[in-house]
Amino acid sequence: MSVSNATRRPSASADTPARVGRPARDAWEPGEELELPLSFSPPLSVAASLPAALVSGSGVELQVYGNLSEVEREWKAFERHADRTVFQSFDWLAAWQRHIGARRGAVPAIVLGRDGDGELLFILQLAIETRRLARRLCWLGSGLCDYNAPLLAENFSDRVSAERFIRAWGDAVKLLQANPRFRFDLIDLQKMPEAIGGQRNPFLDLDVLDHPSGAYVANLGTDWDQFYAAKRSSATRKKERKQLKHLGEHGEVRFVDVVDADDIARTLATLMSQKSRAFARMGVEDLFTRPGYRDFFLAIATDPAMRELIHVSRLDVGATTAATNVGLKSRDCYYLILSSYDDGALSRFGPGRAHLHELLRHAIGSGFRQFDFTVGDEPYKRDWSDTEVKLYDYLAAATLRGSLVGALTTSYRRTKRFIKQSPTLWPAFSKARALAGLLSKR
Repeated sequence: MSVSNATRRPSASADTPARVGRPARDAWEPGEELELPLSFSPPLSVAASLPAALVSGSGVELQVYGNLSEVEREWKAFERHADRTVFQSFDWLAAWQRHIGARRGAVPAIVLGRDGDGELLFILQLAIETRRLARRLCWLGSGLCDYNAPLLAENFSDRVSAERFIRAWGDAVKLLQANPRFRFDLIDLQKMPEAIGGQRNPFLDLDVLDHPSGAYVANLGTDWDQFYAAKRSSATRKKERKQLKHLGEHGEVRFVDVVDADDIARTLATLMSQKSRAFARMGVEDLFTRPGYRDFFLAIATDPAMRELIHVSRLDVGATTAATNVGLKSRDCYYLILSSYDDGALSRFGPGRAHLHELLRHAIGSGFRQFDFTVGDEPYKRDWSDTEVKLYDYLAAATLRGSLVGALTTSYRRTKRFIKQSPTLWPAFSKARALAGLLSKR
């Protein structure tokens, strides 16, 4: 075992039942002083980076890795059949760490949990990040992952009860805190869905809070015309045909499935430019001014190894790139993660809408069963979708500093959710934000 990972081995004792949603008493609880057993005495040469093996009552053997390269092979093999979302792909998260995480000092903390027979039960892709004066234990790449969740073995629910997982989670927290490299003030796990594949998310047995936003998914069917007719009234379809005709008056309207690396780079440059102007109109922070974000999207879109995961397309009207998108493909689902449209003369004819129609047509033609609009409560997502995905956050303090930051964070997110769920407050807030953004540019 290398000095960048640590192991916690299970005892032979059977799991002691505990109430669902609460850790067993020998597991860590938020605010509890973390203590190591008397047998803890790592060699001086590795004491700063490697905790000793600890005794677990969960029956799950835990290993913690701080280097993604050490788990790449096993992670990639596991993700092929594990229940997960597209955002738990190793290549996606490794690219995030390389271009964004490393720049902000994020420390990967990857926890592998095995059963007594050595079978891998789960992977917890965690990280330590310092934000707002506190070290946080969060999901790796959390900010750019619309869904954060563990990777679960297909038979996880059959082999791991809620009580057993809560105990294993407490043991994992102890194991992380025993290593100075992985210590934290606050656990901050965001945007966790209720289900992972066909299994219930085991983290929902913690004391979770509603995330401020939801996510939306459309079940596609097998025929675009039938799907379109079911989602749009005849009057709306007539109006949209008229807009498409007006677009055609400015040049040939073409849906382009972008595959050439140079063409991808040009399309992404247009997307970022269009999207940055949209952020300015909305009065929100420009995503692409954050360190590493431009490099990240360009890297994943042009990496041949990620060709099966990433999809780039655009809608051309004559020589003008009228709309663009970046999507992710995983199993039977297409995920829309970035889209933009030209805000010039063509904007009044709905180029973004026309592009979305062609993208949905493309997804149906490619055999995808679901189209995931991902996180965000924009009205158009509700219009197209028939499934809402509820998301949850979990915050728990490990230190006094963490208690203070956690209290402020919880209050902020509850207020944000209240505003976003209000049919009167959210539109008013959005207009005020856009006005403030406009005034700041003068």
